[in-house]
Amino acid sequence: MLTKEKIIAGIQKLPDNATIDEVLDHILLLEKIEKGIDQADKGKVLAEEDVDQRINKWLE
Repeated sequence: MLTKEKIIAGIQKLPDNATIDEVLDHILLLEKIEKGIDQADKGKVLAEEDVDQRINKWLE
């Protein structure tokens, strides 16, 4: 879960003239990263071979 502290720390790294859209995009990116890390920690990931097979099917 993305905490208020992490959100504030992330926003503080943005330039002073960042727009509200840029701030929201950054917060959403942080949330997606947190979710991905959580999924990886729980073993909810695909093996490289599975990813390759899926990509090959999409490209057919």
